[in-house]
Amino acid sequence: QVHLVESGGGLVQAGGSLGLSCTASGLIFSIVNMGWYRQAPGKQRELVATITRDGSTNYADSVKGRFTISRDNAKNTVSLQMNSLKTDDTAVYYCNLHPYLSTYWGQGTQVTVSS
Repeated sequence: QVHLVESGGGLVQAGGSLGLSCTASGLIFSIVNMGWYRQAPGKQRELVATITRDGSTNYADSVKGRFTISRDNAKNTVSLQMNSLKTDDTAVYYCNLHPYLSTYWGQGTQVTVSS
């Protein structure tokens, strides 16, 4: 059974930084493309960043230049470094495959950016 466990969220002031991590189990991590997603209150879940199994990355326009996605296939982890955070970045952040599989959603990790 696949498990994706996110960690690293918290409360940070606007302009600050946070690093998120996601540990995967139950799948051959090195051959799947991964993504970070987020869901803000009252909004639909959106794709934030993706990374292919070969390490190619892509970002939503809203986070381009501020967020960096990376992966460590030896540790089955995918990370999201978030800099220059804005209040609009407040959301629950999730990792999943890209494209996502609905049965793989974990608990997510809350990121709150205060003004």
